[in-house]
Amino acid sequence: MISLTDYLIVGAILFGLSLAGLVINRKNLIIVLMSIELMLLAVNMNFIAFSSFLQDSAGQVFVFFILTVAAAETAIGLAILIVLYRLKQSIHISELNTLKG
Repeated sequence: MISLTDYLIVGAILFGLSLAGLVINRKNLIIVLMSIELMLLAVNMNFIAFSSFLQDSAGQVFVFFILTVAAAETAIGLAILIVLYRLKQSIHISELNTLKG
């Protein structure tokens, strides 16, 4: 049987990989968005692990709502990314420093 520690180690590894993705590559907006989503998934895994360990379904309900909000956030982020690419012909963060209303 898989213990709680195993789940927490995998969650920490996922969170560390996503943090490394943010630190190493700050130029590409798609990689930044994917790293943030990976962070959310690592936290969700910890919620599920603790929910299973404590025999309480509240963590699973939180994960359901977090995934719903994350899906909406991803859809809006990708839509904004497509609009920025059409306007600037680039998705590098350093070139997206001017915003006009």
